[in-house]
Order: sequence, then structure tokens, then C-alpha cells
Amino acid sequence: MSEDQYTQQDPTGQYGQQSGQPKQQQTPPGATGRMVPRPDHGEQSYRGSDKLAGKRALVTGGDSGIGKAVAIAFAREGADVLISYLGEEEDGDARDTVRLVEEAGRRGVAVRGDLTDERHCVALVDRAVADLGGLDILVNVAGYQMSQEKGLLGISTEQFDRVMKTNLYAMFWLCRAAVPHLPEGSVIINTASIQAYEPSPQLLDYATTKAGIANFTKALAAGLADRGIRVNAVAPGAVWTPLIPATMPEEAVESFGSNSPIGRPGQPAELAPAYVFFASQESSFVTGEVLGVTGGRPIT
Repeated sequence: MSEDQYTQQDPTGQYGQQSGQPKQQQTPPGATGRMVPRPDHGEQSYRGSDKLAGKRALVTGGDSGIGKAVAIAFAREGADVLISYLGEEEDGDARDTVRLVEEAGRRGVAVRGDLTDERHCVALVDRAVADLGGLDILVNVAGYQMSQEKGLLGISTEQFDRVMKTNLYAMFWLCRAAVPHLPEGSVIINTASIQAYEPSPQLLDYATTKAGIANFTKALAAGLADRGIRVNAVAPGAVWTPLIPATMPEEAVESFGSNSPIGRPGQPAELAPAYVFFASQESSFVTGEVLGVTGGRPIT
């Protein structure tokens, strides 16, 4: 666990994953409680300072992983948060996120559903506006991948369709539904990936969507600038989330993140400050940017 996001530390020595992690697998979409070691979402470490006081945010994939860390950080910075999630209600991840948001003194709402359904995406935005009293921040984190050792020849049409709809279509539907509700000064934050710049054959379809997200972000930023809405993206590297044991072979999980210069996977808590920066007024002159948080692997 990290001390907090302010205390100086040696990044190569944090979290105890410098030698990898145990072999493990889960059924998609995966659950936090079955991961070894448990990811750090900032539950004990993230300290807020009112950077988002009074804001209202919709965060997809907010039950676990990066989305959970973002929801916790936003709440501790003063925002009300609605999260969307796909997982089973009984796994408790979404309820835990809402609990942490409410413990920060903010309103937390969880909505279950499949983002590959356009109607659900539109309803999700309507629900956020109704339950939070408006919308200032849209964060598209939820994504899907499934590693295929045969690359192109191992990817079925069904898988390709699911990856495209989860990663690209849902982002498009959510942005299109949200923009009419966003006031001047609002922000949209998308989630690209190191895979947009260093695509792996085993993740060909996923990498394709992440490159699309980077370009979508830049084009949308130019298109919404005159409305006073900023659009940016975070490009994570290897980050320890339930998606990893749920979508990769055990051998890949065991060595996951070890090829980064820092020598380990990132933790969701280490991604949250990048989203807070883009969501806050501190980044008022930043739009159309993709920020890599990759443990030292460059994005170009």
C-alpha cells in the first residue's frame, strides 16, 4: 500500500509486485475480492483537497479497478458520483464503492447494466442528471479485452463485436447523450491505453479500440472547445485490476507488469490523480491531450 499520493516514496519499491504475482484466473468481468494481492484503490491512502467541490460525476466501470479508484478520489475531492457496473450484485464491489463515496460525505449511486446496449447508456446519463442534479464530469473507464494467443485467428466475430461495443460504441453513446447536459467548464475524460501505441498481437481488437479512443478524444476536444467543454484521455500501462486475471492466461498474469521500467504493474490508486487533474480547474488550458501513466513506457 502507498503512504498517500503526496508522501515521497521509491516507486520501484511499492506494493510488493516486483517479482510478479501468483498465477490466478477468474471468470469475466472478475471481482476484486478474489485477487492476490488485492489492488489498492486509495481506500486508505487518497487524501482530497476540495479540487472538485460541488461537482457531479458519472464514472463507468466504477465498481472495481481504475474506475473505483477514480470514484473514491472524486468523492474525497468533493464530487457526488454515480458509477455504472456490469458485475454481479452479490460480489459487493459496487456497494463498496458507494460506501466509500458516502463515507467521504458525498452522494453515491450505483447503476448496474451492460454498456453494449445503447439504451442503457442513454438511460445512465439521464439517471446521473436526475439523481445528482446535473452532470459536470463524464469519465469513460469501463472496457473489455480477452487475450488470444493466436492473435487475429483466435478472435471470433462475437468477441470483436463485444470489444468494439464496450470500448468504442459505449463511449460514443455516453458522450453524445451527455454533451447536451454539460455546462461550460465541464469535462469528459476517456481511457486509452499503452496498447494504442504498443499494440500486442494477442490484444489486436482491444488495441484497435484504444487507438480509436485516443483519436476520438482529440477530435471531440476540437469539436467541443467552443462550448467550453474540455476532453482529455488517460493512457494506462499495465495496471493491476480484475480485468487482468479475468482475461489473460495464468502465465501472463504471473509476469504482468514486469516489463515496465519501474518493474511492476501500477495500482488503480496511482491512476486516480491523473483523472483528478483532468477533472479539475487546474487543467483549464488542457484539452485534446492523452496522458500516459505507464510506469515508464513512453507513448508516442
